[in-house]
Parts: sequence; structure tokens; C-alpha cells
Amino acid sequence: MTMPKIHVKKGDTVLVITGKSTGKKGKVLEVLPKEGRVVIEGVNVVKRHTKPTQKLPQGGIIEKEAPIASSNVLLWCGKCNNAVRTGKKILDNDKKVRVCKKCGEILD
Repeated sequence: MTMPKIHVKKGDTVLVITGKSTGKKGKVLEVLPKEGRVVIEGVNVVKRHTKPTQKLPQGGIIEKEAPIASSNVLLWCGKCNNAVRTGKKILDNDKKVRVCKKCGEILD
């Protein structure tokens, strides 16, 4: 089975377009290409019951971000100030970059 292509990278700003977190904007913290999912800062926060560890000596209930499907997010274009679809463009030095479909701005 081939891994699905993911259109966002770690550090990108994205907008959630479907699901319980619709309309929330955040930074991509982690990309999980095998599952086709992304972890976004402040989106899909769940509570986890954790045992005490050396890192977290008291244990207890902690809140952390859970992954959501990458198809549920759109990349944020700073120039358009909107969530946009992206395309690929090859520059003169044979480098592939992502571009905004609305304004043509280079997003990489």
C-alpha cells in the first residue's frame, strides 16, 4: 500500500474546514504520513489519564492534541488572508514549490 500524499508540512499554518474543530486556525506540530493525519496546535484537544513517570512525576489527567485527517485542513495564505488550495510550480532552478491557487503567492 502506498502512503497518501500530504499537502501540508510541519510549521505550516492551516485552517480546519470540517469536523468538531471547524474554523479553528493553528500551526502544524507533527505530520503522520503513514496514517494521512496531522497534529495541529490547539485543535482536537483530548484528555489523557497518565501514570506517573520520571518526566511527569504526579501523573493525572493531561490535555494534548490528537491527530486529525489531513483532508480536513487547508493551508493558510498570508497574502490572501484566507485558507486556499495549493498547486505545484517548478522554478527555474528545478525546485518544486507550493503556490496559492488564488493569488499565485509562493507558500514554501
